[in-house]
Amino acid sequence: MRGRGSTPLAITKRRAVRNRTIVALLMSWLTVISPSAHAAPDDCRAGTLYLTFDTGSMSQAQLIADVLRRQRVRATFFLANEPTVRGDHSLDPGWAPYWKALAADGHAFGSHTFDHVYLRSTRGGKVVMRPQFGPQAGHDIAMDQAAFCAELDRSAAALQRLAGVKIDSLWRAPGGRTAPQTLAWARQCGYRHVGWAQAGFLGDELDSDRYPNTALLTRALRDLRDGDIAMAHLGIWSRRDPWAPAVLEPLIEGLRRKGFCFATLREHPDYRQARPAAAGGGAN
Repeated sequence: MRGRGSTPLAITKRRAVRNRTIVALLMSWLTVISPSAHAAPDDCRAGTLYLTFDTGSMSQAQLIADVLRRQRVRATFFLANEPTVRGDHSLDPGWAPYWKALAADGHAFGSHTFDHVYLRSTRGGKVVMRPQFGPQAGHDIAMDQAAFCAELDRSAAALQRLAGVKIDSLWRAPGGRTAPQTLAWARQCGYRHVGWAQAGFLGDELDSDRYPNTALLTRALRDLRDGDIAMAHLGIWSRRDPWAPAVLEPLIEGLRRKGFCFATLREHPDYRQARPAAAGGGAN
C-alpha cells in the first residue's frame, strides 16, 4: 500500500511546486542578463549629474536622442532657431517630430534665445545684443527689457507650436555671456539662467585635432562631480571628428559605473521650483 505522499494528487502538487520554483529561478536569471536590467535606475552613490544640450547644427540630434532613450537618461535641451545640416532651421516645422519625441521621452527644455543673440554690452539702460542668425544676423541691436524677454519667449512659442508642450522657465545665454541686467530682466519675465560646471564643458565645439574625443572622454570621466551641469550641442559645424558618436554613450556608461545618476534640471536643487514658461509673457 502506497503512503499518503505518493498518491497521484500529492505527486501532482509536488510537480507544480517544482515547476513554479524552476520558473522563478529562470525569471531571476533572465532579469540579471536582460538589457533592461543594464538600464535600470542607478544607486546614485556618487551623486547626480545633469546633461544639457544646446541646438547647434543638429547633425547629431537623432543619435543623441537615440542614445538617451537607450540608456534611459533624461536631459535638458536649450532651443534656438539655428541653421541645420538639412538646410532648414532647428525650430522649423520639419523638426516637430523630433521635439515631440523628446518631450514624450520626458526631457526638459529651456530657451537659448531664438536668434542665438550674444550679449555685447550694456548701455543707457539697454543691452546691446548681436544675433548670430535671423534677419539681423551680425548687427548690434539695442534691446530694452520687453524686447529681451520677447526674444526668450520666441523659443518658448516655437516649442509650444511644434511639440505642444511648454518650455521650462530656464534660459541659457549663447556663449554663457550674461550681465546683471540680463539676469535680472530674465528673472522678472520668468526665466532663470543656467550655465554649466567647469568640468561640465564637454568640449564638443573644440578643435578635434587638439582635443580628440578620447581625451575629452577621459577628462569628463575624471572630473565630473555630484551636482555638475554638463553642456554639449546637438551638432557643431566646425568639429571635424564629431563628439557625440564617440563619446556620449561611453560617457554615460562610464559615469554609471562610478555610481552617478542622471536627471533633468527640473530635479536640480537650484531649478526644481521652475515653472513652465508661458510663451508671450514669461512664467509670471
